[in-house]
This record gives sequence, structure tokens and C-alpha cells, in this order.
Amino acid sequence: MAITAAMVKELRDSTGAGMMDAKKALTENDGDMEAAVDWLRTKGLAKAAKKSGRTAAEGLVAVAVSGGKGVAVEVNSETDFVAKNSDFQAMVAKIAAVALTVGDTDALKAADMGGKTVEQTVTDAVAVIGENMSVRRMAVLEGETVVSYVHNAAATDMGNIGVLVAMKGDNEAFGRQVAMHIAAVNPMSLSEADLDAAVVEKEKNVQIDIARESGKPEAVIEKMIVGRMQKYMAEVTLLNQQFVVNPDLTVGAAAKEAGVEITGFSRIEVGEGIEVVKEDFAAEVAKMNG
Repeated sequence: MAITAAMVKELRDSTGAGMMDAKKALTENDGDMEAAVDWLRTKGLAKAAKKSGRTAAEGLVAVAVSGGKGVAVEVNSETDFVAKNSDFQAMVAKIAAVALTVGDTDALKAADMGGKTVEQTVTDAVAVIGENMSVRRMAVLEGETVVSYVHNAAATDMGNIGVLVAMKGDNEAFGRQVAMHIAAVNPMSLSEADLDAAVVEKEKNVQIDIARESGKPEAVIEKMIVGRMQKYMAEVTLLNQQFVVNPDLTVGAAAKEAGVEITGFSRIEVGEGIEVVKEDFAAEVAKMNG
């Protein structure tokens, strides 16, 4: 029978399968919708797609460095259990290696990895492992020297937090200490010049409102704000933060002593910014039977 666009849409909506896969499933099964669903499930295509609605907020960040280029890639899974799976870890390591050859996340997903795109490789792994997974984001950092660090390492060069530090000068041991500092303290930017102006303005307005609550004159408030904003900068910008390895020095001062200049950094933490909606068991059962 003739396969219509409406039939393809119906199958896609019910299974989440891709358009070409849905069309092929219907063609192979003479337009029988139930048989087409079973065909997709047999191929692992519906299984992968049906899971795409589940929140993948666990996973790993993998880092890779080659020459003066470093990458950090976040690959998510639904549970921490999968992050400990050796097959998942092997796939993430290969994805990080491919990331060194591209410039952004979209290019990474479309890049070739052993004859398939990275995105298709992940989709195939979803069908095998049975959890939703995705390549969420990547960071690229270039510099004279690039150093990487992973926190809570699950395997070589992959863990819960991935950090890259770019420097002028060659002192990898110091660069690693700075990367550990960044993992722990999570600065917003390298320096005041790199900080988002809107973030600075918002903080300034908050501090002005707090100061006005004290009832002090405007002239006094202005001086208070200068001091408070300096304190804020010392808290959120890497070069002005107290160095965790030696709190008597700022990171910038410690870099001078180490004979290097920090030119940039990237920090990616697994699940950062992903909202995980937790339902109670009764609600889950009701939803399944709804």
C-alpha cells in the first residue's frame, strides 16, 4: 500500500524514530502501524528514541590535549552506573579524541567515528546500554601550553569535572595546580575584563540596594560600593582569587612567581544546569497508567 506523510508522522510521534527510519519501517511492513513499531523496536531504533525524553544528567567529562589545543567534552547518561561502564567510557574516550579535530559541538556530533557519525554511534549505544545518552557540549582551548585535569576520575582523562588551562610559558606542574583550583573554586572568568558586564551591573545594583538599607548617605554608599565590588572581583575572577595551594598569593601573583601567564581556562561539570525533575513513586505509576 501507499505510505503517506501522515502515516510516517504518526509513527514518528509514537516512537520518536527518525523520518527515514519510520518510512522504511512502514514500507517493510506494508503500512501496518503495529508491525512497523515492532520492526523499529527490533532494530533498536524505537527503543533509543523512546528514551530520549528521559533526563540524562549523569555521565562523564573527558579531556584530551594535543600540542597547543585542548578539548573537554561532556557526554551524558541517565545514571552514574552507566558512567562506570567500561564500554561507555571507551566510547567517551574516542569521542574526546575526535573532538580534537573539530571546533564545536555540532561539528563533533556530525564528525566521523569509525564509519558512523558521533551522534549515530551514541544513538546505537543507547539501544545497547538501555539509557538515554547524549553529547551535550564541548569546550576548546588553545594556547602556548595547555594543561588538563579531571576531578573524581572514573578512568584516565575522564571524570565528574574537566578543566583546561592555557598558559604562556612552560610549567605544567603549576598549570595542573591552577586547574585543580578552578575545579574546586569555579571562577566566573579569567579577569575583570572577561566578566559579563550584565553580571557586574546586576551585582553592583544588589550591593547598592543593600547599602541603602543601612540608611547611610549616598557619598558613603559610593565608597562602600567600590570596596564591595573589589571584594566581589576577588571572589569570582580567577587571577584575583586566593590561590588554594597558597592562600597568601592570588592566582595571578602565583603565576608570576611560576614564570607563566595564564591566558584562558575552561571548566565543564557533568550535569551543570540540567534540571532533573524527580517524581515520587505513586506519581510515576499514575503517569505510566494514565
